Amino acid sequence: MAAGAGSPCGACKFLRRKCASDCIFAPYFCSEQGPARFAAIHKVFGASNVSKLLLHLPVHDRCEAVVTIAYEAQARIRDPVYGCVAHIFALQQQGIVRGANFST
Repeated sequence: MAAGAGSPCGACKFLRRKCASDCIFAPYFCSEQGPARFAAIHKVFGASNVSKLLLHLPVHDRCEAVVTIAYEAQARIRDPVYGCVAHIFALQQQGIVRGANFST
């Protein structure tokens, strides 16, 4: 229960389970904003899949992985077909438009 004295981490709070002292999610999902952030991740990828992924990563890479997974989950909820690729397409189009404006 690394989230704090007696309170579960955000992921365990969302999943309505007891937060163990070795909870894989506790360092990355605080008790306050964690449930909302974890909800998108759970909806898109599933808690079990994310847990397995984090366990296969070195500890020093997990924080960045959680940030990336959260971003991709939010993008997939906003755009179920393209996900974060929709944002990349939009940026490419901006570059094309600005490039055309620059050369004229």
